[in-house]
Amino acid sequence: MAARAILALALGFLACSGDTSRLTPEQESRFTGEGVLHRADNIWFRYTHEAGTREAGWEDRLGSIVVTKQTVLIHKNQKVGIEITAASRRAYDVQRDGARVRIGAGSGKSREVWSFQPPDDAEGWTRDIRTVIRSAKTRGTP
Repeated sequence: MAARAILALALGFLACSGDTSRLTPEQESRFTGEGVLHRADNIWFRYTHEAGTREAGWEDRLGSIVVTKQTVLIHKNQKVGIEITAASRRAYDVQRDGARVRIGAGSGKSREVWSFQPPDDAEGWTRDIRTVIRSAKTRGTP
């Protein structure tokens, strides 16, 4: 009986730990107000650090992404991978490679790339992410 309880508890923990979509109530409210254009929960990202250098490396990370008219957020629950808003100061770019979307952040040794396959309309995702990046460039710079 105890072994069954431990197994059920372990399986419950594993099932819960796979969900990366949880946001704070404040974030949910903010994104709803901004107008959610795209959202993909619990998808695999290829995270590349020091992209374009000899020290480059990568790993696959499970996460979620929200794209609104004003924000791009890649996150794992409340842990932020990238957040692009009008106040962002880093250099950002987005490219589509077939069914994949690649979001680049930073330059030189600090450059990272988050690549993912959206559940639908890769071109639409790319277009809407590019709009947020352009907004950051025009409003986020002094």
